[in-house]
This record gives sequence, C-alpha cells and structure tokens, in this order.
Amino acid sequence: MAGFGLPNFGQLTEAFRKAQQIQQDAQKLQEELDGMEIEGSSEDGRATIWLSGNQQPLRVRLDPELLSQGQDVCETATLQALQAAYEASTTTMKERMEDLTGGLNLNLPGMGG
Repeated sequence: MAGFGLPNFGQLTEAFRKAQQIQQDAQKLQEELDGMEIEGSSEDGRATIWLSGNQQPLRVRLDPELLSQGQDVCETATLQALQAAYEASTTTMKERMEDLTGGLNLNLPGMGG
C-alpha cells in the first residue's frame, strides 16, 4: 500500500520537469528573438524598417529619392515598411512560440487541448 501513490508522483515530477524545460527554452527563445533583425519594406522598396523578433524598432532606411517626393509619399512608404516588418516579426514570434509549446498539451494531460 505504501507504493500506491508513486506512479502519480512520477507523473507529477515529469510534468514539472517538462514545464521547467519549456521555461528554459522560452528564455532562450526570448534571447533569440531579441537578436533577430526582421526587415520590412514599402511596396516600392524605397523605405525599409528593421525590427527585432520582439518588435523592437532597430533601424530605418529611406531612399534619398523618396525624400524628395514630399511628406505624404514618405509617410505612406514608411508606414508600409513598418506594417510589413511588424507582420513578419509577429509571424516569426508566433511560429517560434508554437515550435516551443507545440507538444505541451500532449505531454501534460489536463492542460487544455
């Protein structure tokens, strides 16, 4: 009778081990995303913005020709570049998080799914 609870305890220990591993992997992922440079450009390619994988702004490049075309054109191109970079960064972050937690529901019964 003394060993009755051991299988459950073993499952709990395994669940904690996996949760700890995911936490460590999440920290590595955060560092990886911080180190990324994700580029987005305007439709005409004359404005480019770089964001990290965590959507932190890094750099902006505007073609000199674009600057001579007036404020409205510059603002539109810059916004297009920002939207493209943001979308790429968000997609990258989601994909990496799914890779990290993809097996979580299968490995931890009762945690959704």
